[in-house]
Amino acid sequence: MEQEQVLQKLEQLEKLIVNQSILQKPVLNFQEASHYLEVSESHLYKLTSKRAIPHFCPNGKKLYFKRDELNEWLLRNKQLSVAEIELKPQQYNPRKQAGK
Repeated sequence: MEQEQVLQKLEQLEKLIVNQSILQKPVLNFQEASHYLEVSESHLYKLTSKRAIPHFCPNGKKLYFKRDELNEWLLRNKQLSVAEIELKPQQYNPRKQAGK
């Protein structure tokens, strides 16, 4: 039983090391990008084949991704909160615009 716990802890440490190395790299390979985005490799392949996600294919075979571009892609199509929506009319004041 104790040996199983040690093995589990080692697996957890290995995952943490892999995650940390991915966060340090500016360019990710296909498997790293799939892991980083938390999507299956088949889904990521579909996104690249549809050109729905920014990627690079320098030699015509292997795919690479800039981590910063993946972050931008993840943060696209922001959904406003109720508070942000309620602030919109207050931010637009036609009287202020007319005074310019």
